[in-house]
Amino acid sequence: MSINKDIFLKKILIDNSILSKIDIDDAYAECEIEGKSFRDVLLGRNLLTEEQLISLLSKHLGINIIDLNNTQVDEKVIQRISGSMVKMYNIFPVKFEHDTLQIAVADPLDTNLLDDLRFILETPVEICIAKEKDIIECSERYYGKEETNLETLMKELQGFGGEEELEDIDLDKIEEMVNDAPVVRLLNLVLIQAIKDTASDIHFEPFENEFKIRYRVDGILYEMVPPPKHLSLAIISRIKVMARMNIAERRLPQDGRISINVEGRVVDLRVSTLPTAFGESVVLRVLDRSTVSLDLYQIGIDKENLKKIEEIIFKPNGIFISTGPTGAGKTTTLYSCLKKINTIDSKIITTEDPVEYDIEGIVQVPIKDSIGLTFSRCLRAILRQDPDRIMVGEIRDAETARMAIQASLTGHLVLTTLHTNDSSSTLTRLIDMGIEPFLICSTIEAILAQRLIRKICKNCKEQISPSQEMIDILKLEKKIIKDRKFYAGKGCEDCSGIGYKGRTGIYELLIVDEEIRRLIMSQSTAKMVKNAAKKRGFTTLLEDGLNKVFAGITTVEEVARCSMED
Repeated sequence: MSINKDIFLKKILIDNSILSKIDIDDAYAECEIEGKSFRDVLLGRNLLTEEQLISLLSKHLGINIIDLNNTQVDEKVIQRISGSMVKMYNIFPVKFEHDTLQIAVADPLDTNLLDDLRFILETPVEICIAKEKDIIECSERYYGKEETNLETLMKELQGFGGEEELEDIDLDKIEEMVNDAPVVRLLNLVLIQAIKDTASDIHFEPFENEFKIRYRVDGILYEMVPPPKHLSLAIISRIKVMARMNIAERRLPQDGRISINVEGRVVDLRVSTLPTAFGESVVLRVLDRSTVSLDLYQIGIDKENLKKIEEIIFKPNGIFISTGPTGAGKTTTLYSCLKKINTIDSKIITTEDPVEYDIEGIVQVPIKDSIGLTFSRCLRAILRQDPDRIMVGEIRDAETARMAIQASLTGHLVLTTLHTNDSSSTLTRLIDMGIEPFLICSTIEAILAQRLIRKICKNCKEQISPSQEMIDILKLEKKIIKDRKFYAGKGCEDCSGIGYKGRTGIYELLIVDEEIRRLIMSQSTAKMVKNAAKKRGFTTLLEDGLNKVFAGITTVEEVARCSMED
């Protein structure tokens, strides 16, 4: 987001007395806190209609408004710009006259977009304003599924940019390279392809003799067509420019954020760089709200455990912990819980590192370790804000754990995460951190351990017989699998030949009842706690996974991959 264009739009609204100062200030405050564009906040709050906004910008910028629904576009104009680029930037070509290409845009204040277009198209560009909905509809009508082939583009780039070594390229040369049309086109195509394939992370990895690009889909990394090695610096520098990082600094890790518009929706990319022996490794975390379900009923928890979780998260105080390794979906689970309990009569504050998705009605605070704003310090401040319920992104140390316990003891419900293998080992982990057993007994209400497993593609799902090897690994007894049906995906175009599409969770919910509290006070082992819970119907991760296998949701192999430690 460019704050300059937001300031400009704010000034226009104030100068024309179109909205009250209170409405303008409130909307602008939201855009600064939530990282949204001022335009999106105004439209989202229904403070202006899109027609009013277009008319206002047209008047002040001297740019024509175009009705795309009543405009005929020549095929030669369509061919001047690729479908992937049109969808990436949410634009549409209108006409080509006097060596100038006229393009319809929804946001004429986006100067970065105009700069990119001029570099990529290598021709003068003139813009006009159109409704965003009309741009998307015309894009689909004229271009359909037309896309630039990534492999073809890679071949075109083989001879581009020379073969300079990293140390031979000065800053001026780098700044020139990051704006070269082929580099911009390649990076845009990589991003749109990864987002289209619902990737959660995109990895750019320089090695001695190659430059790899991989993306993670449903928890598994897949390699894209590798670009020429000599383009690694240009591509990584281009990412750093987009994320407003220091491109001259290649010795230290950096963090940043990119907001891009893909097919009419805003996708945030969280950027992290890491210096390596052969250049900087860059990872982009894709935060696409449209691909994430924040519905507690849609994330794979069975009905019995759902009922228990609902009882806990509506309690006035106590601690609910979601646990598992990185990428297990813990934060999504807590977000889903927050959405469920987000009522008008309840004040909810979260502290996260970083804030991944904004939820209306909830105060969300990003952690900033660089200035000393840690989880424990932030939690201490939150308690002075009169909250009813609190979410702590992660318990990383004993101080944060003690603050969470203190919050619970003073009448707050606390939702948080911890990195442990299963639910029972969470209790021993807290004791190892120096938390007194009686405090754990007094505050912890339940622990939900979880993993994410891939779902069988519904389009190519077929019945199979499980291999004997898998049966032996999971120690499945004949009486358990008798008359059971097993399924797998054979691979199709819908799932890119993988056989899996989408993910769901497997869970184990440990309720801290009187028997578990007695074991905590006696500092029993995690195994003893789990065995005691099993006697009262506790379902392990492995058992929940097998239930999903028998329901035809996933495969035996997938459950074995995700829950073997059980």
